[in-house]
Amino acid sequence: MNILIVKMSSLGDVIQTIPVVRDLRQQFPDARIDWMVEEAFAPLIDRVQGLHRVLPLAQRRWRKSRWSEATRRERRHFDQKLKQQSYDAVIDFQGLIKSALEARCAHLNPGGFNATYGNRSDACGYEWPVQLLLQRKLPMPTRIHAVDRYRLLAGLALGYEPQGQAVYPLSRSLEAKQSSVVLAHGTTRVDNEWQESHWVELGHRLIQSGLRVALPHANATELALVTRIAEALGDQADIWPRASLPTVMDRMAASDGVIGVDSGLSHMAVSLDLPHVQLFSQPRAWRAGPKGCNHQLAVGGHQAPTVDEVWHAWQTVRHSGAHRNIEMCA
Repeated sequence: MNILIVKMSSLGDVIQTIPVVRDLRQQFPDARIDWMVEEAFAPLIDRVQGLHRVLPLAQRRWRKSRWSEATRRERRHFDQKLKQQSYDAVIDFQGLIKSALEARCAHLNPGGFNATYGNRSDACGYEWPVQLLLQRKLPMPTRIHAVDRYRLLAGLALGYEPQGQAVYPLSRSLEAKQSSVVLAHGTTRVDNEWQESHWVELGHRLIQSGLRVALPHANATELALVTRIAEALGDQADIWPRASLPTVMDRMAASDGVIGVDSGLSHMAVSLDLPHVQLFSQPRAWRAGPKGCNHQLAVGGHQAPTVDEVWHAWQTVRHSGAHRNIEMCA
């Protein structure tokens, strides 16, 4: 069986789709599984065990110069690469017009099909015209966690029921263990941000408890922020150099845990089974937060959490993380 996963962005959503690969491998051990993803996230998806091909496309970049010769040439090359393989199932996990159109471009084997969501689920991206673009429209619960939604879509499309916990089959390079906590502050949504003064106060508490603080960044704005935080915290704060997603993942895996806003790096912490506190400024934890693990907790909701709330949650996950068992996680 040849299967194509279409999940292009964003980082957190891409990470939350990874357990589908493990499910598919368990159900169809001999399947050839490919994944179509935005080029920025392709290096991370290259780390997913069980994939045959990763197909990077550059929709975000192509939109900026849609009619240039270079863009058209890249687009033709991508289409040629996509059509080198025919599929028995093409599953659009994005549920948007742009992803459905890409799914339609894939060649199907005789009897093959493409599929997507048949309806909207609360707090999940969805555009109803996808029902007109793809062959199978599969019903979804109105309220469902994002990871469960992805796993259920694949199960409904291919005739199985996902079982057990979500497992992230990621390979990683082993780095020396660091007594540090990663503060994953970065987010593309202003309403997800946590106050700079809160990060500084939290950092001081972590340092006083004997830990270092690690500060990643992805752009000039985030670098300016972490520079100010590091200056306030002193020598026990480390600004990570900007790096590829796989490198960030390896560094994060070597840490004692992660405290972060609702963002891609927080979902990466979940995928690595690290002690993790995820901060929410909106009531979305039921849809996107960690679930089923004592060493991974969501705080906040209708409003951003206080420093005391985050600190208490960190004490809980750090203690639980010392005794964690991967089988605890759903």
